[in-house]
Amino acid sequence: MSSSAPSLRLSVDTLLGPGGALQSALENYEYRPEQLQMARSVEKAFSERGYLLAEAGTGTGKTLAYLVPALLSGRRVVVSTATKTLQEQIFFKDLPLLRERMGLSFEAVYLKGRSNYLCLHRYAAFSKDPQFSSREEARYWKHVQTWASRTETGDRSELELPESFNAWSRLSTTADTCLGSKCPVYESCFVTRTRRAAEAADLLVVNHHLFFADLALRSRGQRGEGGVLPPYEAVIFDEAHALEDAAGSHFGHSVSSFRLEELVRDALATLPTTDSRFGMLSSLVVRLRTHSEALFAQAPRVLGLNESEGAVALKPERLAMLSGQLEQVKEALSALSAFTTSEREPELTLLTRRCADLVADLSFLEKVESNDHVYSAETRGRGIFLRASPIEISRELQTRLYGGVDTVVFTSATLAAEGRFDFFARRMGLYDDEGVPVTSVRTVAVPSPFDFEEQSALYLPTHLPDPAAPGFIEAAAEEIVRLCEVTGGRAFVLFTSLRNMERAHALAYNRLPYQVLLQGERPKQQLLEAFREQPSVLFAAHSFWEGVDVPGDALSLVIIDRLPFASPGDPVVAARIRQLEARGEEAFGGYQLPQAALALRQGFGRLIRTRADRGIVAMLDRRIVTKSYGRAFLKSLPPARRIDRLESLEGWFNGTSTLSVSREDDIDF
Repeated sequence: MSSSAPSLRLSVDTLLGPGGALQSALENYEYRPEQLQMARSVEKAFSERGYLLAEAGTGTGKTLAYLVPALLSGRRVVVSTATKTLQEQIFFKDLPLLRERMGLSFEAVYLKGRSNYLCLHRYAAFSKDPQFSSREEARYWKHVQTWASRTETGDRSELELPESFNAWSRLSTTADTCLGSKCPVYESCFVTRTRRAAEAADLLVVNHHLFFADLALRSRGQRGEGGVLPPYEAVIFDEAHALEDAAGSHFGHSVSSFRLEELVRDALATLPTTDSRFGMLSSLVVRLRTHSEALFAQAPRVLGLNESEGAVALKPERLAMLSGQLEQVKEALSALSAFTTSEREPELTLLTRRCADLVADLSFLEKVESNDHVYSAETRGRGIFLRASPIEISRELQTRLYGGVDTVVFTSATLAAEGRFDFFARRMGLYDDEGVPVTSVRTVAVPSPFDFEEQSALYLPTHLPDPAAPGFIEAAAEEIVRLCEVTGGRAFVLFTSLRNMERAHALAYNRLPYQVLLQGERPKQQLLEAFREQPSVLFAAHSFWEGVDVPGDALSLVIIDRLPFASPGDPVVAARIRQLEARGEEAFGGYQLPQAALALRQGFGRLIRTRADRGIVAMLDRRIVTKSYGRAFLKSLPPARRIDRLESLEGWFNGTSTLSVSREDDIDF
């Protein structure tokens, strides 16, 4: 921890209030009462050692609103975000401002998962016989060697390597492959250095996946060797709307073809071929590889993965058809474990634990009997994944996190559905089924300072077919072309499915006289850079609905193809619906609708990022107007001007219309 505590004269009000240090530090900075309101709420949560749900609209300055009271608290605080963009903003922009311009003294560390750091032990082993998947990869090796000899952090982000650089997995470690304190280069290890810096820090900046991976390791009794985070006293979750998916992926059991392939590769590399034990080890590993390849070769057909583009439910009767292959893999793992157990080398003893973990996970998956888990299978690239994830993370958070931390702040621009926090609080295990808080929980909703009525229009056409009707995507593509004519391109076109995205792109591509971009054609950051350079239309799904910031004239139009209801065919969604119905609860109103309303707000939020921004959000799904539940969506959105005719929309955008705001009650449901 920092040896110099913040001055007693410093407070939330003196730093963020009118005429305070922030206003003095930044030229032309306007005092934000919304920011101070949130900061006081966070300060109260720290002083009372309680939990806070804080919805902060875009433009409130929420990062400084929670960083200031966190740093003034004198406690070690973890700040966890969903996106790398926000992590970097906090660490490289906000924290230097507080330290250099506003008089706060503190130590902060930016932590990443261990696979982001060069492993000196594995690098030395790889250097003896470097093998690459292609000549193109081999060309980067000299660059990697030069960097490895000079780097002080070991952070891969310092290198300009393609994301697909396969050799990196052999130059870094995971919790599975790290030797921990038994490693011969443990003291000089980059992860060890980072962990020690974290132990002396006041503030730790991480992402949700690292936080919950660490929490899962700690709660399994592996904190000493597997964890990265030191003990902490408070947690702030920014972009908290993404917590459920991030946490769920770590609180379960998972076996993939990749995981077994990596075990096989690592096992063969543990002994030199000249070692007298290599023959026995090699035969055991070859046996494991043979049975593993047989299992995953048959899995797609047996489990129905060839019939679906997404995840499928793992059905007991289908999994039973693979019982022989599963048993052979477990026996091969046990045989390898029996061999390595008696050996002394840390690389071999680590294989013992990895084999045991795989056997335990396969056994759990094979039974398909836990009522609290959803079992699924999925293909991703050339990999096949078998998973058992908790249906709800509420109990996991109650047992793993809340018992050990007395101060937790959840914040996002989208936490409340229809102005209420009940949905999010229940999903996080903060309210019981009756809506009663299970711990001390406060809530605050801080409005955005932006004038949405003047800055934005919400286009709600009703002439398009229902999204489930034949011809919808063709009509939607036609509307996309017409809308882009209004704004001169400069549009995000957001879809709820890759199929609709690709079809609409194919239909509209040759009719759009702008640069046309498609998600998946280039890395995300390259797409955004290209989008900003010239008038463009970007067709995207999933990852572009949130965490993307394009302020200014580059983005003037956000088109959304349909209301973002989660697919009931998704195994996790289906399991949550069944669980709610089994309790006698109404799944649509209690889960599907509020979840979709929050997702729609995220999509809407891509448009207005500053006071100077102006533009249109177009919702092509007529159900937002024609169905009674549409009112819930409209009530959750910012108060943009509502327009249902393209001619009127064009007049508003060009400043030739004097339309009044269309209120919620004016819409005929």
